[in-house]
Amino acid sequence: MLQNDTSAIEIVVNGQARAVPSGQTILGLVESLGLKPDRVAVEMDRRIVKRAEWTVAPLRPGVKIEIVQFVGGG
Repeated sequence: MLQNDTSAIEIVVNGQARAVPSGQTILGLVESLGLKPDRVAVEMDRRIVKRAEWTVAPLRPGVKIEIVQFVGGG
């Protein structure tokens, strides 16, 4: 979490509060979590977000993000 940073906002990621830089995008969040963008699906406030939208709008304070990773196997 970011500390002593007035440009941080708080969001919820997979049920956990997290501070991210103001202006952070979904793509930036996914990358900062060390996830591969082509291996995840993202839901924002109960709406699936298309990958083309990940770089467009910054995250808003209080937004609820769910990230699901695709796992191969069998």
